[in-house]
Amino acid sequence: MIRLPYWHVDAFADRPFAGNQAAVMPLDAWLDDATLLSIAEENNFAETAFLVKDDTGEADWELRWFTPTMEIRLCGHATLASGHVLLERDGGERVTFLTRRAGLLEVSRSEAGYDLGLPLIETAPDSWPEAVALLGAEPREVWLSPERYGVYLFDSEEEVRALEPDLRGLGKLGDDQFICTAPGGRTDVVSRVFVPGGGVDEDSFTGSAHACLTHFWTERLGRDSFTAHQASRRGGDATCRREGDRAILGGQCVTVVEGTFLLPQQ
Repeated sequence: MIRLPYWHVDAFADRPFAGNQAAVMPLDAWLDDATLLSIAEENNFAETAFLVKDDTGEADWELRWFTPTMEIRLCGHATLASGHVLLERDGGERVTFLTRRAGLLEVSRSEAGYDLGLPLIETAPDSWPEAVALLGAEPREVWLSPERYGVYLFDSEEEVRALEPDLRGLGKLGDDQFICTAPGGRTDVVSRVFVPGGGVDEDSFTGSAHACLTHFWTERLGRDSFTAHQASRRGGDATCRREGDRAILGGQCVTVVEGTFLLPQQ
């Protein structure tokens, strides 16, 4: 058996059993894609983060993310979880990640926990009647991006919490993120995020969605930062700050399990 180090982390949470679960697995070298996908399917979290030391000099680590069904182009919460694991294990103040489709990402320590730097994702006013018909309520505005992120603006937190979308129908439209949002009560902004086409019916906390919401809400609020709550069953919280073309998400992490994944020899 090949013994692989394994961490289970609750990201964007200040206590166990909240935020979004991620598996973090540093590797000595890349395994084949089919094996990585099988491991992610076995873990059965929204994402498993795989890391290999970067030898290009561009970053500290290479980073890839897999859902139980596919490799994805960007995942925020599993990046935060990866930074948490490495900084707790190895020390230091910051760690950088080279990714295949999202550029260079960074996690650094902050007074409140960690800051995660992601590329800002811009949306523009648009329409998608087929998606709107499946959300379970009519949003006031629809904003879309070419990167398959959609922001659906509702008038109140209560409307967002009450949504019962047709997940099977949304999944047939592709691996888009359906980000339903409104002004919040306890926080400035509230959201729920559905990604059924990517293997995640409702995500617990979605860092990449908040890179999108950072652009959307700073434009709307007329300021560079706000507080956010993702109103999933587990719930998750972040601060969101815009710095040029970057979204800086602040949050905490809790390690729930540390152990060894046993992989059969090929």
